[in-house]
Amino acid sequence: MKEVDRLLEQSFAGALAVEGVDRRQWQLLNAIAREGSADVLAPFLPDPADRDHAVAVLVERGWVERRGDRLVLTADGTALRARLTVIIGEQRRRITDGISDAEYVATVDVLRRMAGNLAVR
Repeated sequence: MKEVDRLLEQSFAGALAVEGVDRRQWQLLNAIAREGSADVLAPFLPDPADRDHAVAVLVERGWVERRGDRLVLTADGTALRARLTVIIGEQRRRITDGISDAEYVATVDVLRRMAGNLAVR
């Protein structure tokens, strides 16, 4: 599992780096596009100051702007997210090549249950 995790991180990092973005920024762009907020990333960035800093970087790069208490993607941010969606889709297809939908669902289910079992104890 550690090797798969390492390779997944490496694969996505390399794919996103083409656009000068890291995984957290990709997640933030998606969260902002869907929710207008970075708060959905609290489990990954529990400190509000860390979330604020991550958002500030996106604002500085011209991908996000603040509108009152909401965050919105700029035209550049929307275009970037569209390009990244294609890149990530290609990565996901490559990663799951030769794996049926049923196998993928079963694998994710087993890993979710294993994590749940470990979290309880």
